Amino acid sequence: QVQLVETGGGLVQAGGSLRLSCAASGRTFNRDTMGWFRQAPGKAREWLAARRWTGAPTYYVEYADSVKGRFTLVGGDDDNTVILHMSSLQPEDTALYYCAAQLKQRRLRIGADYDWWGQGTQVTVSS
Repeated sequence: QVQLVETGGGLVQAGGSLRLSCAASGRTFNRDTMGWFRQAPGKAREWLAARRWTGAPTYYVEYADSVKGRFTLVGGDDDNTVILHMSSLQPEDTALYYCAAQLKQRRLRIGADYDWWGQGTQVTVSS
């Protein structure tokens, strides 16, 4: 059974940083696509970033405009972990952050094209 578990959320002051981790189990995702989304209360789910294996020992990474330059998505120490480094956080970044995995190479930015989801980790940025 595939599971994705996000950790690293918490409360941070504006301008601060957080490191979110997503650990997958049940299958190996190092040659697939993993992405991050968030959802704030009363708002639609927002795609943030995705990392796709290119077939070479490198990954293609894409970011939403809202987080480009502030968030960085990298692989973890093992093949089934991805890390979302977040800096210069602002109150509008407050949301529940989700990790998702995509088995086939479908659209990176569309949540419906992801096959597995974690339960989410809360990020709260105080002003």
